[in-house]
Amino acid sequence: MVQMVYECEMPIMGEGCIESCFSYNQAMQPFLTPILALVTLLVVLWLGLRLRNMLGEQLEEKHRAMLLDLHDGLNKLGDRLNAASQDSAERLRTSVAQELNATRDAMQALRLAQTENLTQSREALLEKLNSTFETLNKAVEGRLDLIGGKVSERLDEGFKKTNETFVSVMARLATIDEAQKKIDGRTTNMVSLQDLLSNKSSRGAFGEVQLEGLVRNALPPDAYEIQYTLPNGSRVDCALFLPEPTGTVAVDSKFPLENYHRMYESSVVETERLLAQRQFKADVRKHVDDIAKKYIIPNVTSDGAVMFIPAEAVFAEIHAYHGDIVDYAMRKHVWIVSPTTLMAVLNTARAVLKDVETRKQVHIIKDELGKLGKEFERFDKRMFNLAAHIRQAHEDVQEVHTTSQKISRRFAQIEAVELAGEPTVAALPSAEPDSESEE
Repeated sequence: MVQMVYECEMPIMGEGCIESCFSYNQAMQPFLTPILALVTLLVVLWLGLRLRNMLGEQLEEKHRAMLLDLHDGLNKLGDRLNAASQDSAERLRTSVAQELNATRDAMQALRLAQTENLTQSREALLEKLNSTFETLNKAVEGRLDLIGGKVSERLDEGFKKTNETFVSVMARLATIDEAQKKIDGRTTNMVSLQDLLSNKSSRGAFGEVQLEGLVRNALPPDAYEIQYTLPNGSRVDCALFLPEPTGTVAVDSKFPLENYHRMYESSVVETERLLAQRQFKADVRKHVDDIAKKYIIPNVTSDGAVMFIPAEAVFAEIHAYHGDIVDYAMRKHVWIVSPTTLMAVLNTARAVLKDVETRKQVHIIKDELGKLGKEFERFDKRMFNLAAHIRQAHEDVQEVHTTSQKISRRFAQIEAVELAGEPTVAALPSAEPDSESEE
């Protein structure tokens, strides 16, 4: 480049200056070498960069060409794939259409066959149903005839039973009429019983009769006495003779009914009701005191006595609403009982009497048990001997059975000609020693 400048500048200068320029060049020659080297390096770098740019452009052009080729190849491949898929779809469509046609033909044939089978089955079923209906009609007609006959018989029997029931009902109505008459009579008797209970002496007699009936039904005759007179001169309604240490127990009937009725009359005002209640409690206390004073005698009777109240309602009233009276009677050793609770007391007394009688007969029972024990020992010995005889007889039977089996086997062997080489007469006696050896 310097040389070109130099060459360019030379025509401008004059020829006179050539020598001066030459000398100047010689003087500048040591400095021109590095400059030329630098310029050369710059030229090389410029050429390298240009070459690089040219190579980049070539690579880019090649890359573009490759992309264009790839794009064309993909387009061609897509076209081929589209053509192949259209071909496959067409073939598949054709195959599916053929299969559908074949399936439609098969379904049509199957439908025809099923129609024919159903027609045949329906005809056979109709024939069977017709025959079955005919059979059922005959059976039903027979059953209806039989049922009709039975219904007629049952209706006849029903008419007979209805007539008998009607007769029975008439008889029952007659009985009911008689019972109604009796009820009317009982009503009259109830009115008379109410009149009877309104009288104090009659009420006492009613309680005594009821007490006597209960005691008579529960105890033996020697265990009680009605209207028993005690050593102090008092007469008790009933005396129970129980074994020691209980002794004689006095049972007296008391029936405080007047004030009890007044307590529950609807026409009585509250003050009169309270007064009747206090009077009722006073009557019961008085009866308790009288029984404790008259019928509890030391060393003669038991340390307690029984007050019998014939009415359950009066007994329930005392125990439910007047506990102080019950406690007072217990302190006085007087036990208040009703017909129900008296039966429990009498049953207890009967059990005590039975136990006493049993204990009196204990020695007899022991003697009889001793005799029974001896008889049982004798029975045990005889039973043992009988068992031994039975066991011996069983063993003898077993031995006889074993011998008979051996003889039977020998006869079977003789029949089967299994003893061909042995004498028949000698074979028979050998059975007995064998049986003895086995036994």
